[in-house]
Amino acid sequence: MNQNLNNSQVQLTALQMTSSPHPQQNLQEIEQQLKTLPDFRPQLVVLPEASLCFGAGDKRQRELAELPGDGPMQQGLAELAKRYNIWLVGGTIPLIDSPEDKKFSAASLVFNPQGACVARYNKMHLFDVDVADNTKSYRESNWTDAGDAVVTVPTEFGTLGLAVCYDVRFAELFRALRTAGADILVLPSAFTQVTGQAHWHVLTRARAIEQQCFVVASAQAGEHDNGRQTYGHALVIDGWGRILAETETMQPSIATALVDTASLHKIRQDIPVAEHFNRSKKVLHASTER
Repeated sequence: MNQNLNNSQVQLTALQMTSSPHPQQNLQEIEQQLKTLPDFRPQLVVLPEASLCFGAGDKRQRELAELPGDGPMQQGLAELAKRYNIWLVGGTIPLIDSPEDKKFSAASLVFNPQGACVARYNKMHLFDVDVADNTKSYRESNWTDAGDAVVTVPTEFGTLGLAVCYDVRFAELFRALRTAGADILVLPSAFTQVTGQAHWHVLTRARAIEQQCFVVASAQAGEHDNGRQTYGHALVIDGWGRILAETETMQPSIATALVDTASLHKIRQDIPVAEHFNRSKKVLHASTER
């Protein structure tokens, strides 16, 4: 493997999957894709939302839910991060904090190249919507507890800001991540075919442009065991809003690009939106109090 000596360079990789309801089967599929990774290290790999269990319903997710730090799904992800010497964002998996919990958290876990879990983000915005597709009605809050924390993760190549799928529609979260120091926004996702076709590229590029951050957006793709249809198009986007890599088919595959996070400095210097926002905060806050 090519170990980089410039600590602002990193390979950014988003996986596209058609996950099944079976965690071990999905772990095997993830490993097959990891075998195709570029040699460059450090490398950040982002798995899709519900990467280890998709298509069996929320009740099944609750049955599979693990306690933090304990369970085969977490162990499997940790082993892959260590085996392939990567920073791994494990999509989301169902976690509970007590065996008595009725609901689970859609938890996005970050593993370092030593296989240690260094962060957990619970999906904040839950997908309670109606869509003109095979599923029709989505009510994620029936089984899922919403997260209540903004989470960033320092790494040797920059700071990660964690979000999941439907979160992308809420610009305030991404502003908070940037304010907390984020350079790379990670977005494990399972966009529906209908909403993805309409909004996926627009929203992901907008968040990159607004916050002047890289975006690594993984994706579920195709039709799943329960008939749900997902959009695909895993993406890597730079801080200028340019798409650097995108999956071209609905098959399991990767979108990957070698980037230099130092490139964000000039974008942020030339168009200092964070500084300008700070100037306007008092005015905006005052206007809401009238």
